Amino acid sequence: MKKLLTLAALLLALLWGCTPTPPETTEAPPETTTEAQPETTQPPTEAPTEPDPLVLQLESMTLEEKVGQLFMVTPGTLGLPQIKAPMEALSQEQLSQMENAIREIFAKYPVGGIVQFAADLYSPEQITAYNALLQRAAEIPLFLGIDEEGGTVARLANHSAFDLPQYQSAGAVGASGNPEDALKMGQTIGAYLGEYGFNMDFAPVADVNTNPNNPVIGNRAFSSDCNVAGQMAKAMAEGLEEQGIVPVFKHFPGHGDTAQDSHEEVAYSHKTLEELQACEFIPFSGLTENQCVMVGHIALPEVTGDMTPATLSSEIVTGLLREKLGFRGLILTDSMVMEAITDNYSGAEASLLALEAGCQVILQPEDFPSAFAGVVEAVESGTFPEEQLNAVVLQILRFKQETCGNLS
Repeated sequence: MKKLLTLAALLLALLWGCTPTPPETTEAPPETTTEAQPETTQPPTEAPTEPDPLVLQLESMTLEEKVGQLFMVTPGTLGLPQIKAPMEALSQEQLSQMENAIREIFAKYPVGGIVQFAADLYSPEQITAYNALLQRAAEIPLFLGIDEEGGTVARLANHSAFDLPQYQSAGAVGASGNPEDALKMGQTIGAYLGEYGFNMDFAPVADVNTNPNNPVIGNRAFSSDCNVAGQMAKAMAEGLEEQGIVPVFKHFPGHGDTAQDSHEEVAYSHKTLEELQACEFIPFSGLTENQCVMVGHIALPEVTGDMTPATLSSEIVTGLLREKLGFRGLILTDSMVMEAITDNYSGAEASLLALEAGCQVILQPEDFPSAFAGVVEAVESGTFPEEQLNAVVLQILRFKQETCGNLS
């Protein structure tokens, strides 16, 4: 019995010795940190971009309203009622009736501008009231333009009903060689244009008078020296702008070296591109985006290889004026009722060709209703892309915003 007890005790001891002992823990317990954990931040949200009010305005315009912005015409072209009686003879009711009649015509033909000639002028009081009437009747502010170069082409200063400063000619002013004289000329003309309600002057003449046989420019140009002509034209433009008047440099690519009158036929210059760059283009270089250039009905056969008038030539308007000279302002055609155009093109055809060439404002197209309808139809058919029309109209709206006041 004693042996059995001894054996059991020995067996128990052996079993206890084979049981593994848990290992000692040597790793330190994790420390509690007091550092702040980085917060997860959301990327900053950008403030919503305010919509461009002019883009919104463009989007709200009908096709006819957009096309209308491309045209400047005379009051007679639209059959607009005009003030011909002395202002004191007109009642407020008569003026209101006239304004309503003008508004109805603008609803059908919402043109972008009105140009006036001597036949539209009767007295300082009349033209001031009439221009105000036109602006009130228009949904979008109008370009109100006139030829007031100083010298022989001055619709107001040369009118017997207006007592205004007169200039012998731009050439006489340019003869001094002092741009200050041209600056004062622009300030003087700009002051009375603004007083009468105009906001655009088809001046300065930026042609260089290099051809003594030229039948249409002569002393309308400031000089036969391209640098003097350029300095004087830009100084006059500065004077106009100081008075709130948009200057229109004319007649690109240069009418001074031609021997033809574009009122009667296509004028042309046989100068090469290099010769034009060294002379005729100088006064048109370095212009600002708030200025305008009028393109003339002038062919450059040595440049384009044909007799297409500049107004209808993309090679001249877009290739030379836009791209080579870098002009960013508005491009107007010269009057499209000149025989240089009407002898060869219909009003609708010429208007569309001018737009395709890169012109943005069509001045006095022949048979305006037909020209207006022709451009509308060209956009509807895709012949003239609506995207291109929108780009042109948006630039016109921006230009008016900058130069003619708030459009909203």
